[in-house]
Amino acid sequence: MSEISITAASAEDAGVVHALVLALARYEKLEHEVTATVDDIRSLLLGPRPLAEAIIAWHQGNPVGLAVFFHNISTFAGKPGLFLEDLFVQPEHRRKGIGRALFQHVAQLAKSRGCRRLEWIVLDWNQPALDFYDGIGARVRDGWMVLRLE
Repeated sequence: MSEISITAASAEDAGVVHALVLALARYEKLEHEVTATVDDIRSLLLGPRPLAEAIIAWHQGNPVGLAVFFHNISTFAGKPGLFLEDLFVQPEHRRKGIGRALFQHVAQLAKSRGCRRLEWIVLDWNQPALDFYDGIGARVRDGWMVLRLE
């Protein structure tokens, strides 16, 4: 889609990133779990010591998609990796190549940074996302489970 531009989020984009995170949470039926504020987003992604990065997809000057990612490592390979925390495109802008463009942008960053892998988690009920990832050749890792301690 030629009218799409992808930019690294800047401190001035904290409100845009926050709004897209809220839209993602609504889509995933998890809005009740969002406690992050615009200031939290600014600090996490855009502050003096960012813990993650964000890129925004723009269409005709409007933010329509988001990818948030951070580095992890493989001690087995002795190489860095990237973990894709969020990939989201506003529902009315889907099936236009925006998600693929965001994903390719992150994958290219991983490659240029010498990363061994790009990993992410997807909700098991999110069939459109599963179909999208299947279409780009991603596979579920058998034998691995996501664990969390809060």
